[in-house]
Amino acid sequence: MADFDVVVIGAGPGGYVAAIRAAQLGMKVACVDDWLNAQGKPSLGGTCLNVGCIPSKALLESSENLEKISHDFAAHGITATDVKFDVSKMLARKDKIVSDFTGGIAMLFKKNKVTAFAGKATFQGKEGAQYVIAVQGSEPLRAKHVIVATGSVPRALPAAPFDGKQVVDNSVALAFSEVPKRLAIIGAGVIGLELGSVWRRLGSEVTILEAMPAFLPMADEQVAKDALKSFSKQGLKIQLGVQIERVSTGKEVVITWKDAQGAMQELVADKLIVAIGRVANSSGLGGEKIGLKLDQAGRIEVDAHCKTGLPNVYAIGDVVRGPMLAHKASEEGVMVAEIIAGQAGHCDLNLVPSIMYATPEIAWVGKTEQQLKKDGVPYKAGQFPFMANGRARALGDTSGFVKILAHAATDRILGVHIMGPMASELIQQGVTAMAYAASSEDLARTIHGHPTLSEVIHEAALGVDKRTIHI
Repeated sequence: MADFDVVVIGAGPGGYVAAIRAAQLGMKVACVDDWLNAQGKPSLGGTCLNVGCIPSKALLESSENLEKISHDFAAHGITATDVKFDVSKMLARKDKIVSDFTGGIAMLFKKNKVTAFAGKATFQGKEGAQYVIAVQGSEPLRAKHVIVATGSVPRALPAAPFDGKQVVDNSVALAFSEVPKRLAIIGAGVIGLELGSVWRRLGSEVTILEAMPAFLPMADEQVAKDALKSFSKQGLKIQLGVQIERVSTGKEVVITWKDAQGAMQELVADKLIVAIGRVANSSGLGGEKIGLKLDQAGRIEVDAHCKTGLPNVYAIGDVVRGPMLAHKASEEGVMVAEIIAGQAGHCDLNLVPSIMYATPEIAWVGKTEQQLKKDGVPYKAGQFPFMANGRARALGDTSGFVKILAHAATDRILGVHIMGPMASELIQQGVTAMAYAASSEDLARTIHGHPTLSEVIHEAALGVDKRTIHI
């Protein structure tokens, strides 16, 4: 039996970061993960690096380049004819990026003296103050501290079980060997919209069916309204308030559904992506052997510092409460490692940015207007469009705006909402401002370089006090 100070179960963005940070703090660390790549070999990085964040962004970039050269470059005086693309090369580039990053984690483990074990880990019990963890294919491990970072798995739809061929999850949808002529997607969340954007740009006729009556209900209402117009204009067919009745497969996939008015509809497609969210990957851990508690959603119960009800057992990332986002998992991993080392680790879930990488990009942090209204919080709003920004005009991408919400009495920033070019990068300015309890006046008095996209944030901050300059 091998002894460690800390055993981390799971090597996704939460687990591998927790393992590295714990090792940096002088602890003897093991990280156990059972992910296998398409070749059946162990691959670190979890869902995010293998079939999520990284490969999806690679395909988004490839498909957006095709979109630009086919439609957008003419405005720059650049004309291209007989444009061709090779899906296999796009996939090969995506796979190379993934292998580089997963291999990079292995090198980081070696550099920081983290011992990696490939196989499924399960709790076996306790020996005094230490936990015993069985690892498939390896000797048992023993440690005083355990961090569970097993992530999440795609949520299945009972009416449309995954078959890996016609009815698929996001991982299979990132590896279609050819462009589906007709693509149906159930779920108009981040995953559905990003994948729909990829394959629409490559030539698919994409229809997205969403159960919710409102589009992107978690986002600011104005952002969601404008985004729906933009995605629809691009060619994504989005149906809201849908009730799926049945799905049948054969030569084609046939989806029978009721629309928002209750009328029965039928959609025929070549492929169906089910993207209705994810569920905590908490089964098979053997947690019942040591008394690990789960909530009704199958998530491991933790406090604000990711401590479970068991001594020295922590859980982080998608397997616990909070948004299922890689950066949230990583920061929780750092927090827990530092707490174990006796430091004051911290992770504020109110400051986790949400980002969608389709076009237009959408990003936000903090409260939405609808949340502030519901809670009765007095606020002021400042807004500025990218259309009035010189850099956005030069880029040829002027859709969207920045909105800043600040408390009516204190002027403290309560939320930042961005739709437009590089929203994923610009939102970090809002996160930093809120982390330091900045006011909109603080942003308004900060010099922003010209010409930059960040000037839109500056003008939105000025707008909170009704003193924008350029509109």
